[in-house]
Amino acid sequence: MQGGGGSLEPPEPSPKSQHLKAYFLRRLLLIPLTLLGITALVFAVNRLAPGGPLEQSLASLMGGDSKAKRSRAESGFSLTAAQVLELEEKFNRDKSVPRAYAEWLGILPRDFENTKAGKEFPAGEKQVKIPVPGTVHLATVERDDEGNVKIVPDDKFDATGWNVRLRTPEEQAKRWSKWVKGVELPKMPGHRAVIFKSDYDGLLQGSLGASSKYQDPVWSMILQRMPVSIFYGVASMIAIYGLCLPLGILKAIRHRTWLDNVSSIAVFAGYAVPGYALGSIMIVYFGAKLGWFPLRGFIGDDFETLSAAGKVKDVLHHAFMPLICYLIGSFAFMTMLMKNNLMDNLAADYVRTAAAKGVSFPRAVFRHAFRNSIIPIATTFGNNVALLVTGSILIEKVFDINGFGLLQFSAILERDEPLIMGVVFFSSVLMLIGNVLSDLSVAVVDPRVSYK
Repeated sequence: MQGGGGSLEPPEPSPKSQHLKAYFLRRLLLIPLTLLGITALVFAVNRLAPGGPLEQSLASLMGGDSKAKRSRAESGFSLTAAQVLELEEKFNRDKSVPRAYAEWLGILPRDFENTKAGKEFPAGEKQVKIPVPGTVHLATVERDDEGNVKIVPDDKFDATGWNVRLRTPEEQAKRWSKWVKGVELPKMPGHRAVIFKSDYDGLLQGSLGASSKYQDPVWSMILQRMPVSIFYGVASMIAIYGLCLPLGILKAIRHRTWLDNVSSIAVFAGYAVPGYALGSIMIVYFGAKLGWFPLRGFIGDDFETLSAAGKVKDVLHHAFMPLICYLIGSFAFMTMLMKNNLMDNLAADYVRTAAAKGVSFPRAVFRHAFRNSIIPIATTFGNNVALLVTGSILIEKVFDINGFGLLQFSAILERDEPLIMGVVFFSSVLMLIGNVLSDLSVAVVDPRVSYK
């Protein structure tokens, strides 16, 4: 109290709330470090795994797998060292893994593929003219005997922002032996000059690059598909928590009755069938044979011409079978988890003590046992949010739903490195935020938790 009628001072925060804030602050600060570890590991595996986009492009240039047991030279092999070098630069394989990862992060500048061009010096010449990408000009590149190269100043061409590097014959031969196995270099190349532009364009600058397959920005591809996955994720969460918790409570209260036995048979039968397998059966029977539901997609072809009510009906009509497949596994798990936890708490001493003191059975269930029973469910809440938002790869593939799950499938199948890194980064962020949400949910429902 200040003076005669001053206001009361605000109460100091409790020690528990201070510990809670400090704990979650530490968890949030650990997210960037964890993301670095996850993305670095995936980036390295993707680079070091065989059969990448560079190998596939080389295989197509070399005619693929030979149908007969002839050597590549006997079957008309005509690959050059310049082509190997251009492919290596196109797929950014001319950099070491740490350097390439630093460029993806935006710590170091990266070369822009659409502003990169190279040409070999004529024999005995110290200058070469290279067409400048995106212009009608020619850049004159000059080299000296010590291996230094520079762009010769020209009134017709502004060299601001342009760089040049020299590829020696020995370096090109080394690149050839690295990527083309079992075939000797037909002809030793000459010195090659490459002009390019580079800038910081990575994660720290808010960019995930462009898809090597579709040439679209990775961010736009992810955001374009998120509404579909969010719809199925939110609908699944509402159905799972809205139906599983009441059913689990009912099964615990009516344990070993006909209701519990019949529902258990149905729940475990559904749990035994994978969602994608059930989806295939439903498409064949309910879609193709009976024609009750559409076979594919999230909306119909005439969606834009429908009224507002018609659009809602169309979305629900398309979403019915996929939602059943989304729910089938999680429904059984959450129902039985709720039932078993509640039964354990109903048999605990504190519930029996409450009943002995005259507390009614419904009050003992919902006032005492229920709160302790949802603690294990709260620990899975954040992870469920992350998994459901990112979608199911197989279910979206079966129903041809253009969501985040199908985007992940396409990225992996096509070895689209920028897209793979984009979906891994986005999924990892959701997973880590989900873990923090799970801890927060536990702190809300369980007052005994201490975060010192």
